[in-house]
Amino acid sequence: MKIGNFDLSSDGVYIIAEMSANHNGSLQTALKTIKAAQEAGANAIKLQTYTADTMTLECQKEDFIIKGGSLWDGENLHDLYKKAYTPWEWHDELFKYARSIGIDIFSSPFDKSAVDFLEQFEPSAYKIASYEITDYELIKYTASKGRPMIISTGIALEDEIQDAVNICKELGNENIILLKCTSEYPAPLKEANLLTIPSLASKFDVLSGFSDHTTGSTAAIVAVSLGAKIVEKHFIIDKSIGGEDAAFSMEAVDFKEMVKSIRDTQELLGSVNYTMSEAKQKSRDYCRSIYVSKDIKKGEQFSNENLRSVRPGYGMHPKYLNEVLDTIATKDYSFGERFER
Repeated sequence: MKIGNFDLSSDGVYIIAEMSANHNGSLQTALKTIKAAQEAGANAIKLQTYTADTMTLECQKEDFIIKGGSLWDGENLHDLYKKAYTPWEWHDELFKYARSIGIDIFSSPFDKSAVDFLEQFEPSAYKIASYEITDYELIKYTASKGRPMIISTGIALEDEIQDAVNICKELGNENIILLKCTSEYPAPLKEANLLTIPSLASKFDVLSGFSDHTTGSTAAIVAVSLGAKIVEKHFIIDKSIGGEDAAFSMEAVDFKEMVKSIRDTQELLGSVNYTMSEAKQKSRDYCRSIYVSKDIKKGEQFSNENLRSVRPGYGMHPKYLNEVLDTIATKDYSFGERFER
């Protein structure tokens, strides 16, 4: 499966830098964020495409006030999205700039109008955000465009995940990646449950990855070791610029270190391999083998006194030692000689 020119089966882990609201209302900051993500080694920069009115109602009733222990407690939903959204008139410049510097770019649409708007840019994929996994009509409409579907599962019930996968597949869209996600900002490590990553792949017969809301890079590295094909992380140039998502986003310098750690992890994992490489064969020179530990005359009996399993490994394999003991030498052997029959 490919996202743009990136082959998830052969090119390693696809690393997404999520810009979200970290442009802080400035187009120039958004452009600088794309450049910083590219320099940090991200494969893609991801936007969010919505307006306050496509997300919620402009209503001051209690239901529309955020509560529950989040970073945004007490804020009105419409007011928050009005501050955090990425202006649609920026998208053309952002897409063109990202592509000009060689970093992939796509977005999370939050309603059908966003999908229609994004189609003009021919994005390499679409991302369904955690809280939108229950919006089956959005999933259906987005999947119908035939582009890879990256779906976060943060707040989903198991049957809702299955429904989302079925919707895509029924439309002939088999390019599905489910992301393990904890929809807390920031997410505590004890809620990560990263063992779900390989389970998502096997249970739903798709690829799986990780949308990381924890602090630091440990969770992302462990996710890769468990088979994550995608790692997504909120990205900010520098937290000092502030913004709605700054508190749980990773700064550019740390993101670059995370990318390096992920690439190192990929290299360390390698593949299942029992073959004998040249280096491995050379190292066998220093394993044990059977050597003559005392001069032996023809007709003398082999014993633990005159044969031993020692380093290096140029003699007979130690597994044959017990077979040789108590048999008779058919020639002379000298101390330190490799034993061979």
